Amino acid sequence: MRTFLLHCVFLWATSRRSSSSSSSAQVSVPAAATVLTCCEGDIVLLLDSSGSLANYEFSRLLRFTAELLRPFSLGRGHVRVSLLQVGTSPKLEFGLNVHNDQESLQKAVRRVQHLQGDTNTVAALRVARQLLTEAEEDVPKVLLWLTDGVQPGDVDGPIKELKARGVSVLIVSTVHGNYQVLQRAVTPPLESHLYAVDIDDVDIITEDLRNAIIKIIRAERLDVVHLTSHSAVLQWRPILRTDSGYYELQYNSMSTTDPESRRTLSGDSSSVELINLQPDTTYTASLRPESNQRLFNTLSVSFLTLPGVLSPAVVVVSDSGPHQIHVSWGPLQPTRVRRYTVEYGAIPSGDVRKVSLDGRVNSTLLTGLKQGSQYLVTVSALHMDGKEVAMSVKACTQDGTEEASLDTFKGHLTAVKRIQFLPE
Repeated sequence: MRTFLLHCVFLWATSRRSSSSSSSAQVSVPAAATVLTCCEGDIVLLLDSSGSLANYEFSRLLRFTAELLRPFSLGRGHVRVSLLQVGTSPKLEFGLNVHNDQESLQKAVRRVQHLQGDTNTVAALRVARQLLTEAEEDVPKVLLWLTDGVQPGDVDGPIKELKARGVSVLIVSTVHGNYQVLQRAVTPPLESHLYAVDIDDVDIITEDLRNAIIKIIRAERLDVVHLTSHSAVLQWRPILRTDSGYYELQYNSMSTTDPESRRTLSGDSSSVELINLQPDTTYTASLRPESNQRLFNTLSVSFLTLPGVLSPAVVVVSDSGPHQIHVSWGPLQPTRVRRYTVEYGAIPSGDVRKVSLDGRVNSTLLTGLKQGSQYLVTVSALHMDGKEVAMSVKACTQDGTEEASLDTFKGHLTAVKRIQFLPE
């Protein structure tokens, strides 16, 4: 029988199982569902583990939680999950960065034990706020509160703080509680964010609640994942299927009068490479999902292709003296180069020394050199995209009586390699 009150759905079971005598809850989880890669966000599960909740009810909530989360792809860049128990004192079962796959998460949920004790929800909400608001990731954040609703305490203040920080609050209650308190706590819309259900029928709301969470954390954005002077690879999280629609892609240069390019992509696409682009040019691209099932937002992104020539393309040695050499390079690309490194050592077996310089600098004076010696000087640039480009020249210091000889190798590219950027 269903009764609607305060926009909550009350689902009453016709029979009630007796409480289990075991203090630990073992969760039996069905086979894996289709993995959802559409979402990115942080979810903190606030699980009532107090003595007012029977062992059987606690076990059912754990099983419901495991099934609710099962389809999500986990980890950084996808969905991160934390589980926090409410008891006399809050107990953090696992944090947001612990589980990166479903097997690990499901095992952790099965190991959760019923705390019993008092219902100190306020203390648990403080921990939840710290988990959700101190994370660096700028992603949607959800607090899912699973409770019997009995004596929740003065939660209005802590909940208000969470909402003010952009956290969406969703609640599942097992019918016994103060629904006026829960109604104030939940983030609108109430009809999809607040559920009151008999514990034996809690599985009925799994799909609706999961869809409500997906609506909050769905990652609808277009990313540039690879960029060169003449191409760009765009990537997005799939929101269509082959049989449910297609994508319309449009892109063009913002600095030329070239006509807009258009492409139609199949519904199972999640990336595309744009080729024959112009170097050092700003482009804008938009991706519009087309489906007769629902409306989707158009995704867009702007990007600047790399210049045709990457610094350093030329290295010049000048003003050589008995103990010093002036080195300069170009072109100067301060918006693309994070830092330059100049390495130099006497040939053939001198010690190699190193100087690191800001990306806005394109010359330096090397001092303390040996008189009348030949040096190999290498200038390398670490670009913003992680690429490292290096060029080497040979130069001689003066011997005190002769002008320095100079051997500059323009355009001699000694090393071009991809590296992962590690901040200093």
